[in-house]
Amino acid sequence: MKIAICDDESVIREQLQQMVIRQKPDSEICLFASGKQLLEAEESFDIILLDIQMKEINGLETARALRSRCTDTVLIFITALKEYVYEAFDVSAFHYLLKPVRKEKFAEVFDRAVKEIEKQEEQRERRIFIKTRNRHVTIPAQDIYYIESQKRKVIIHTRQEILEIYGTMNEMEKQLGEGFYRCHRGYLVNMAYITEYSADSIQINTREEIYMAKDKYQGFVKAYLRYLRRGGVSGV
Repeated sequence: MKIAICDDESVIREQLQQMVIRQKPDSEICLFASGKQLLEAEESFDIILLDIQMKEINGLETARALRSRCTDTVLIFITALKEYVYEAFDVSAFHYLLKPVRKEKFAEVFDRAVKEIEKQEEQRERRIFIKTRNRHVTIPAQDIYYIESQKRKVIIHTRQEILEIYGTMNEMEKQLGEGFYRCHRGYLVNMAYITEYSADSIQINTREEIYMAKDKYQGFVKAYLRYLRRGGVSGV
């Protein structure tokens, strides 16, 4: 597992490094003294521990730049000020640790971050098997934008193609599980591709709009925020 620690105070960098080693001694750790250094490294990391108050480029600006190219990274902000917490969620931060960082709290948050990375890897490997009229196809779940139903068929919209099969939305929902939301009886959407939503629709990054049933809206908001808090990314 590859982990970056970015803080302009060397004492904090070393302290966090020791905490990471204690939790996951086999990890590869890279230290950065500024957001600029981290961005210039142009490397991908599983977990980034990122200070917010830094000179030149602060942690929030750094996080926005990182999100544009590393959507799956688990971001944990480290700061002395509580008021940044809401801005941290704007860049899908996994958690927010206040300085001085307590060892017990760090251990708890870091352990959950590691489990989130493991869950992401498992989801990337998750596939569903479907049978069309002429083909048998295995599709990675992460390649599915959304699924819609039409009478006795379900239509699967993927990155590569659109597939029609005989089946039910209940079967699809059960197969795909976490990371997908049934926003309407006729639609099942992959939350990773959501760019915005309203009380009656969801927009994904293909600019398509998906219907939202009125009685599904409250449940969707809770599920989507929970998805983001757990480190899920959107609009990939």
